[in-house]
Amino acid sequence: MFEYIKATYEVDVDLGMDINFNGDRGIVTEDKGHYIGVTFDKDKPGTISSVHPTDDLLSFTGKYRKIRKMSRSQQNYSDYIRSEVDCSFAEWMRF
Repeated sequence: MFEYIKATYEVDVDLGMDINFNGDRGIVTEDKGHYIGVTFDKDKPGTISSVHPTDDLLSFTGKYRKIRKMSRSQQNYSDYIRSEVDCSFAEWMRF
């Protein structure tokens, strides 16, 4: 993971790293190609923001943390969005 970022931007980043960005603390949760996927502590689990690895406001603390899991209801809604069905979420939940 993060091979492109490591090779192109020479930023040593890994999944689960603790970061600070613009005064907000977060965890690296996803490789997004040119960007680092971050879940900020202030956001719900599963909410992933894109942060550019060379942004001056980004700093790595050198620590690792456990990635917070989405709640069951968040996971259900995420599955519904990805399913691309032609019905409401309530209808989809009845399946």
